[in-house]
Formats: sequence, C-alpha cells, structure tokens
Amino acid sequence: MLDLTHEKKAAAHAALHYIESGMVVGLGSGSTSSEFIKLLGERVQAGALQIRGIPTSAHSHKLATSLGIPLITFEDVSQIDVSVDGADEIDSHLRLIKGHGGALLREKIVATDTRRFVVIADHTKLVKVLGAMALPVEVIEFAEPLLIRRISALGANVALRIEPNGKPFITDSGNHILNCEFGEIRDPEKLGAELDHIPGVVEHGLFVALATIALVAHNEEVTEHRR
Repeated sequence: MLDLTHEKKAAAHAALHYIESGMVVGLGSGSTSSEFIKLLGERVQAGALQIRGIPTSAHSHKLATSLGIPLITFEDVSQIDVSVDGADEIDSHLRLIKGHGGALLREKIVATDTRRFVVIADHTKLVKVLGAMALPVEVIEFAEPLLIRRISALGANVALRIEPNGKPFITDSGNHILNCEFGEIRDPEKLGAELDHIPGVVEHGLFVALATIALVAHNEEVTEHRR
C-alpha cells in the first residue's frame, strides 16, 4: 500500500495560502483534512493566525479543540470565508465524491455556505470519471429497505455500510449510510438530482459545482486546479 502521508501534508500546507487572519474557516474531515487542521493549529498557537472554525464532524471538532482553534456555529456567522476539505474522487471539472469517512452531510452543509471551497488531496484521488468507488448515500433508517430498492432501480449495487463489529455505521447525525456502486458516473448532475428527489435520502456524496480550487499533491509537487 502506498504511503501517501507526505502528499497529504504537502496539499494541506498549500491550502494555508488561502487562510488569512479574521476569517471563518470550514474544517473538513478525514486524514488529509486532519493534516490541514494540525497545521492551522500550529499557526493559531504561534499567534500567526486569528481565525474561527466550523468543523464538519465530531472528530474534526475534537482535533481542532485540542489544538486551541476557536470554534463557532452557524448562529455566530452569516457565511464561511474558506472551507478546506478532502475528497475521495476528483474529476477534471472538480466534481467530487465524498463521504467514505461518513461526514458527507455536514461536509456538504459547510461547503454550500462557503465563499471559497478548497479541496486538498493526494494524486490517487484524481480520476477521469467518477464512480471507481461506491457513492455514499446517507439515509433515514425508517426508509432504508425502500431506499435500497429505489436506488438499486437507478442502476446501483447497494449495500448498508457495516462497522467491523457487524453493526450498521451511524453518522454524527444518527443516520445510516448506503454504499452505492454505480460504476462510471457519466452524468453526476443528473444522478445527484435523481437522488435528491427520493424522500428519505438525507444527502449523497456527489459534490457538484461546489469546489472552486483543488490542490493535488504528487510527490513533492502540488498542482492547483480551478473550476
């Protein structure tokens, strides 16, 4: 297995370029986002940055708190200045698949309320066509059997996400996740709209027309991609 930690750190470090004192910063979830939060925490502790953060998961909240990053909620601000988050897949139009860490609902809420959404990733996340990995879909447990049938009818192989202990994965918002294997997703906009119209679907991992910049590291070089 490739050790991509150095690429994640390089992409995270490049994202600091977009952060200025006084900003409200959306703090993503996952291993690459954690590297960014650690670097941000170092700047805050050194007094080099004065920012406020809105985390996208319980894990990011805990990490940011441990590093002394001041955290706020949507009650405290009208809009986020910059959000920095990772991705599971990124295509050439900066359309994303996210949610393999299970935080897709809060990640999308934060992404849609930010002026500039910056994605950070290692080189393996770049794809020609989305869909190499399963698409996570967060659902209401009550409707789960019905949703499995309806999403399967859209052409996916659907399976409930299960923890190593054999129990269903529970999101921070108390929902389940369906892992939906569509194969190549040639029209993410169309599929996203179809999923949005199914009652009981809380959110899906297609992030379309949200990312403005992607910072992708390959070895020591970070390439900036813009939409």
